[in-house]
Amino acid sequence: MNSKTVFAYRDAGVDIDRADAAKKRIKALARQTFTPEVASEIGAFGGLFRLQKEGTTQPILVSSVDGVGTKLKIAFATGIHHTVGRDLVAHCVNDILVQGAAPLFFMDYIATHRMEPEVIAKVVEGIAAGCRESECALLGGETAEMPGFYSSGEYDLAGFIVGLVDQSHLVDGRRIRPGDAILGLASTGLHTNGYSLARKLLFEVGGHEVGTRLPRLTLPLGEVLLQPHRNYLSLLKPLLERGRLNGLAHITGGGLTDNLPRILPGGCSAHIQLKSWPEPPIFGVLQELGRIDEAEMLRTFNMGIGMALIVAPEEVPRVEEHLDRSGEPLYRIGDIRSGKRRVHYRR
Repeated sequence: MNSKTVFAYRDAGVDIDRADAAKKRIKALARQTFTPEVASEIGAFGGLFRLQKEGTTQPILVSSVDGVGTKLKIAFATGIHHTVGRDLVAHCVNDILVQGAAPLFFMDYIATHRMEPEVIAKVVEGIAAGCRESECALLGGETAEMPGFYSSGEYDLAGFIVGLVDQSHLVDGRRIRPGDAILGLASTGLHTNGYSLARKLLFEVGGHEVGTRLPRLTLPLGEVLLQPHRNYLSLLKPLLERGRLNGLAHITGGGLTDNLPRILPGGCSAHIQLKSWPEPPIFGVLQELGRIDEAEMLRTFNMGIGMALIVAPEEVPRVEEHLDRSGEPLYRIGDIRSGKRRVHYRR
């Protein structure tokens, strides 16, 4: 090697100028989400947020962090990048919503092989749209160019959210009693879990591609798999404010089988009536391709229920009325009974 050879960071695959171009676009998108409580600009070492919320006497901060998982592989294969950011926000919002919290601010982390400003801007457009939908400030984040770690054309995505709930409106499952109803809100499909198995079955076992149209599906596979992770905040916030819900479970990895017990108090079990809600056809396609037994399906996928509501019998008509006015289908999928903290399925 010539001793006079001069190296720069870009010779190792990291281009600071390209990263700066992406960050300029990110700043403009983030600023559109700012709420009056934001006290800093994008680009500071830390985001500042004034904790000023009227109507709270015993405020509790609720936080969560998550990613989109291998659903990103579908974005890479289709070249559709504006939906996964929205998925990320929805997943995080739902995770704090189940404890009664409304989001305050969100922060993201994007790492990639090579900073492509157009792609990163599309991803952040989705994040910003999800934040605006949730009245949540995109307070800051981090981008990292990591050649040699990520494959060309790929990126990873993670999000961190902070929300607030007053002690009087905290939902922690303590009010759940035998006799409560379990109501279900529909998912749009896989949401953001089970994609490693789904990709293996569809693309390796089935030999399909993202553009394949299967008879039971109305869209090409790529579009079916990119259906958005639903954000249930606007639907459930009025019910939470009125204390209508005894418990909530976000049905993600682990399905109903593992997520419902997380909110059950001791001495309570969940009994689920199978076939009491419509199941998106993608799940039947996956089950047939992999010859997967029912118990495994129920523990891997949401099977068409994205959020489960635990409601006292006397509150059920009010909950149904609210959701009917919102045009949202609601399914009575089971009930709470005495027993060990687990889920029982019946036909």
